[in-house]
Amino acid sequence: MNTEERRHRILSQARRDGAVDVAKLAADLAVAPETIRRDLRLLEKHGLVRRTHGGAYPVETARFETTLAMRTTRQVPEKRRIAAAAAELVGDAETVFIDEGFTPQLIAEALPIDRSLTVVTASLSTAAMLSAASTSTTVLLLGGRVRGRTLATVDHWATRMLAGFVIDLAFVGANGISREHGLTTPDPAVADVKSQVVKVARRRVFAGVHTKFGVSTFCRFAEVADFDTIVTDTALPTLEAHRYSLLGPQVLRV
Repeated sequence: MNTEERRHRILSQARRDGAVDVAKLAADLAVAPETIRRDLRLLEKHGLVRRTHGGAYPVETARFETTLAMRTTRQVPEKRRIAAAAAELVGDAETVFIDEGFTPQLIAEALPIDRSLTVVTASLSTAAMLSAASTSTTVLLLGGRVRGRTLATVDHWATRMLAGFVIDLAFVGANGISREHGLTTPDPAVADVKSQVVKVARRRVFAGVHTKFGVSTFCRFAEVADFDTIVTDTALPTLEAHRYSLLGPQVLRV
């Protein structure tokens, strides 16, 4: 196996499993750990992975996006804390948008059920869950083409429907958020839906784990300054959280 083949295999395994471990890769590929570290450094330089202590995880790109099923297995305790803190921001909102993705789905599960709410969502999973869980919640599912990777609707049917709303509060996710490039996602159709949500919502909250920070994918749909609040976990360094807060939003680390 030459160097190019080895790096392709490392990237493929990271995308299949959600993460790779240096020691295990070195053993499986019969090379020194330092060789794997060099490979990961190069893959990181090209924006394909992000290194962690002892390994790396894949970065989503225009050609690669994790499935909803994979997202339900990674950093779940952090995502549950973020979701609980985000749901506390509902306040007196009567209409709420819940984005596609696992963390937004957890936010939906944490919404108050003792009051009337109208929830707009593109997520089939979230719509089904809310419809079954609460008789006081009115659920509006956006129409459109259903994406198999996330079970969410996109395209002009969804954006046209959103354009007719004024939403009190939107919980928006992203595949990446950076101070330089704002909030991004790999798919242009998804970016169109998210961009429309940002336009029609009175308040906007980004909720996501710390590994999304500093990451930029293909399509930008909003700037950091477009958001009132960012909710993430405590693994985002305090100084970095402060840098994001200087752009406008309140940053909550939970």
